[in-house]
This record gives sequence, structure tokens and C-alpha cells, in this order.
Amino acid sequence: MTELENEDMIAEYDRIVVRTLEPADLDAMVRIDAKITGRSRRDYFQLKLDEALRDSRVRVSLGAEVDGLLAGFLMGRLWFGEFGVAEPVATLDTIGVDPDRPRCGIGSALMRQFMTNLRGMGVERLQTQAEWNEWGLLHFLESFGFQPRPRLHLETRIDQR
Repeated sequence: MTELENEDMIAEYDRIVVRTLEPADLDAMVRIDAKITGRSRRDYFQLKLDEALRDSRVRVSLGAEVDGLLAGFLMGRLWFGEFGVAEPVATLDTIGVDPDRPRCGIGSALMRQFMTNLRGMGVERLQTQAEWNEWGLLHFLESFGFQPRPRLHLETRIDQR
């Protein structure tokens, strides 16, 4: 990265405001996700956003604004006992960054704030899942310390039984 590119990235990062997601963010979330996935998952995001806003215990879902517009979002959950583990564990369910704003630090700003919030709640572990061939996402997650765990994820097809 050249010095000029680095300065541009720092200037862009200074314009990022990370905040709690709001009901009005739904349309922007669906738009960003559709740019990434090529399809609309409005029902999924409506359900996840409703769930995140309805659960008054812990709010861990975040939005990132640039120039007053939602440019990225992160949705997570806090569990007190996942798969028989009796300690607080957070999960990162979804992260999305507007593809029109690549390498601007939006995803990093969301993850840093998410991890800061979790540390403040005494959470020591954060888990997520990713497709094995999503190299960009895997590289991003690795930069935040994620690594494979010695746990085997099992799946079966229901229609085969």
C-alpha cells in the first residue's frame, strides 16, 4: 500500500460511525447483502433484525455509517451456554460491507467495536462459521485472531432418510 493509499484509508476510516442497528436500517442491509450475494434475503434480515432489537438483554448488532448512510452491518448474539458450555460465548452471525466501499476499514471498524463491546461484558470467546472457500472472508477473520477449532461440524440431508 502506498503512503497516499494509506492516507486515503485513514481519512475514510475517520468518517466511519459505528452504532447499534435500528429498524430503519433494514432496507440498506438488504441492499448491501444483495450486492454481495446476488439475491434479496429480506425475510432473513427482517427476522434477524427483529430478533436483535427485541432481545433487550444484550444488544450486540451494529451498523457502520459513512456520510450518514449505512455502509456495513454486523449481527451477533451472546449465549450463556452453547453446546453444553456454561460460559458466555458470542457468535458472529452475519457481517456485510457495501462492495462499493472496498478496503475502507468498515468491516474492521465493526469488528473492533463488536469485540470491545464483548470484552466489556466479560465475553472471552467469539465464534463464527464461514464457507471453506470464501478466502477474502477467511483472511479477514484470521486478521482478528479467528482460527479453526478442533470441533467437527456435522450435517445430514433430511431427504435421504
